[in-house]
Amino acid sequence: MARHPFYVLALAVVTSAVTAAPLTTTASDSPGILGFSPDHALVEHRVEERFLRLPSSKRARAWHELFTREPHPAASKRNNELADIVAAEWRREGWDEVQLRRYDVLHSEPRSVTLEMTAPTYFKAALREAAIPGDPSTANPRVSGAYFGYSASGDVTAELVYAHSGNPEDYAALKRAGIDVRGKVVIVRYSNPYSYRGFKALTAEREGAAALLIYSDPIDDGEGRGKVYPDGPWGPPTHIQRGAITYDYIVPGDPTTPGWASTPGAPHLKPEEARSLPKIIALPLSWADAQPLLAAMDGPEAPADWRGGMPITYRLSGAVKVHVHADMDTRIRPYTVVEARMYGAERPDEWVLIGNHRDAWAFGGVDPVSGTASLLDLTRSLGALKRAGLRPRRTVVACSWDGEEYALTGSTEWGEQFGEELKHKLVAYLNVDESVAGAATTAGPDGLALESTAVASLAPMLVEAAASVPSPVGGTLRDAWRKTTQKRLGRPIDDSDLVDPKIGSGSDHTVFLNHLGRPVINLGFTGDYGVYHSQYDDHAWMKTIGDPGFLYHTALTKLWGVTALRLANADLLPFDYAANAHTLEGFVDTLAQAHPDAPVDWERLRGRIREFGSASTALQTALAAGLPAGARSAARLDRLNHDLMQVESNWLDPAGIPDRPWFQHLLYAARYTYAHLELPGLTEAVEAGDGPAAQKEATRIELALERNTRLLTQTLERWRRP
Repeated sequence: MARHPFYVLALAVVTSAVTAAPLTTTASDSPGILGFSPDHALVEHRVEERFLRLPSSKRARAWHELFTREPHPAASKRNNELADIVAAEWRREGWDEVQLRRYDVLHSEPRSVTLEMTAPTYFKAALREAAIPGDPSTANPRVSGAYFGYSASGDVTAELVYAHSGNPEDYAALKRAGIDVRGKVVIVRYSNPYSYRGFKALTAEREGAAALLIYSDPIDDGEGRGKVYPDGPWGPPTHIQRGAITYDYIVPGDPTTPGWASTPGAPHLKPEEARSLPKIIALPLSWADAQPLLAAMDGPEAPADWRGGMPITYRLSGAVKVHVHADMDTRIRPYTVVEARMYGAERPDEWVLIGNHRDAWAFGGVDPVSGTASLLDLTRSLGALKRAGLRPRRTVVACSWDGEEYALTGSTEWGEQFGEELKHKLVAYLNVDESVAGAATTAGPDGLALESTAVASLAPMLVEAAASVPSPVGGTLRDAWRKTTQKRLGRPIDDSDLVDPKIGSGSDHTVFLNHLGRPVINLGFTGDYGVYHSQYDDHAWMKTIGDPGFLYHTALTKLWGVTALRLANADLLPFDYAANAHTLEGFVDTLAQAHPDAPVDWERLRGRIREFGSASTALQTALAAGLPAGARSAARLDRLNHDLMQVESNWLDPAGIPDRPWFQHLLYAARYTYAHLELPGLTEAVEAGDGPAAQKEATRIELALERNTRLLTQTLERWRRP
């Protein structure tokens, strides 16, 4: 493609307007950037210098305060108002095209919920959180009480049983103790070990429980961890972790449109036909509401590792009967995704997507408004560059997703609507759910930990980008990242340890990676944080405990922006498939070591990975030597980038993984707990002891490796031709 006049303008503006000082740096002494020729690396550094001056902690704080003024769950009036605010802002910022896309989805909210202990004494759970003096948001009457999205409706009175974390092994332990949960109400903890509430619901449903209660134990996220809000970051006694219990690890998005977009007029399944809808009554509890129930039990004592932080004797069963009532309003409601496009000056049909969800269970101070504040500061900064003539070479798309908290809904429906385009045009999706999910006030001298999951092929470029962004604690983000990672791992590290290539689910990247085969990056700072999905996750928590100066919000914006700009402006897309091969070999080694007797030819699989790695290394070596020469035409670069984008698509299999065909990526999926699951079809077959299935899945992976080895070899041959 011929060079677009916008890009010519960008080159001129960079050299004259980015800085008032004369341009003395030359291409030969400018630091290189993966995927850029020396001349264009110089231009990119100048663009980034200008960009890095634009994000503002003051603006991030203002956006945060605006979006946390009122509760704004999906389908609420306030959440829809915020969609209009985002759209208006993006139009003001000068984005080329802004649209509000409507999806008609099955939504769930409570008409009424109650929980009572009827024996041995009477107690009625408050199912609400107490107000905090000095934080007026916590007295807002529009905050909901306790409920789970997509809980079944029903009314049951039955014996209460404590089942620890509600995982299958916990029910197995109860059976060994002679306790049958069928027809009973089960109460479980949120964590220890962690599993997604939707997996707890499915497990309880499979075990025949009549209802499920999930509470937050103080040893997990309350006073057992440290000072509680308002004196510290942890959850006070009445904090409630709301959420949905959708089985979206089977198929995410609108439960009644699995695999197709719920655009207006689209067909819908009947709710009873939806695989991802629970059939069990479920409620979340604070530990203040859970303690009287558990304290009244008189049955066998719980094992030592089942005991939490409440001042009671934890028991498995005995004496307690409870009445659980849930009347849920479950019907089709509109959700809105806000989309903005800034068309690329040179390659408009290659897209870099940035996104964050907008809906929150209450105020959403961390989840998702910290990410929203960073997104809006980023889009404003990119808009300012565009108005100055610095339009990106590729198209940048920004999305404010709706309904993420229910079933990753808005991103899934949008991804399904534009799936065919995205498979061919999407370079990568950069997701930020929470930019600051931790307390800077308790973080220590190295600051909050930067955490990222990403496909391995993008890990080197992300680490390189972090070296160009200042850290709130001094030095660069890469410096701080290395320190916090080394502290967490407890061993010497190098840059390859920084990005985690094991990607689970639970956020808006899922449809792009697992269903459409597009590369993804997740970014965020983490630390002490115990008010997740509660009303205490608000502006006051963030400005007094989480990020008082909003410096981490700004640092995240800068890293997000530099990463997006490098993907949007690179001559050659900076995918490192040699790193990809190294990571894949690690996935296989881990699985083989855990299951050495599995009937899989592990060495043959490793051999296919080594062939892929060799082809990757050969291509990258040739590209590194050939790009500076500038001897390749724009058309040949376009073809090369097309081939590089195709590699990730080749990991897809349209048949999907067994029993979950929506998940089509052969290398990445999620367990039912949301935890990462590498080589999903193969891993699940090996763990189930199904030899024929394991051999079939290994063959599918080998064929995908052969496809990509052949693709990279052919790409190298084309590149070498005169």
